[in-house]
Amino acid sequence: MNDRNSLLNELEPEVVKRIDLSARDALAKYRSHMITASASTLLAVASTEAFGAELPQQVVDILNYALTLEHFEAAFYKTANGADGLIPEKYRGLFREIGEHEAGHVALLSGVLGNAAVKPPKFDFSAGGKYADVFTNFKTFSTLSSTIEDTGVAAFKGQITNLARTPVLQTALQIHSVEARHAGSVRVLVGKPGSDGAFDKAMSKNEVLEAVKPFFA
Repeated sequence: MNDRNSLLNELEPEVVKRIDLSARDALAKYRSHMITASASTLLAVASTEAFGAELPQQVVDILNYALTLEHFEAAFYKTANGADGLIPEKYRGLFREIGEHEAGHVALLSGVLGNAAVKPPKFDFSAGGKYADVFTNFKTFSTLSSTIEDTGVAAFKGQITNLARTPVLQTALQIHSVEARHAGSVRVLVGKPGSDGAFDKAMSKNEVLEAVKPFFA
């Protein structure tokens, strides 16, 4: 329960209240079947009950687009964090935290979408061999990480207006702000300025999909 509470503490109070009420029902169901639920599983079940029945198809499509990108990021960092000798010790905490955040985003979006959630695709993080040493060379990995995080921020920004006046807007904004923090941290690590200026640019869905297309197997 402590893991679930730490996840809920990072969400807006209104969203927490909505999910937490459903989480109590979900936990009761698990207990009645003598099943121990992980924090991410419980959050996913609760999110489904809190939001799932209310989402119009346009919102479902946007969230599945976001979920696909989160699957991409979560798998990228899971592989990197598990690669022996890739990440220098002083940066391991940062990338471990980013990986945990991305896994949390996947759990939450999957829970909100319920049965409508897309399955994780197969990825080729070498982009057909262009980044063949991505998980053996820290410079290649960190540079690609920076590009991925910048793209994720722009992708979320490009869809925020489409989620206006929907029950998932607050959660989408929170994911967007966390992705921006990831991007800023990694940009500094690889020697870039923390931002490209006072105003971020958005990317359309087509632009983002074209940019990440080489990484989908």
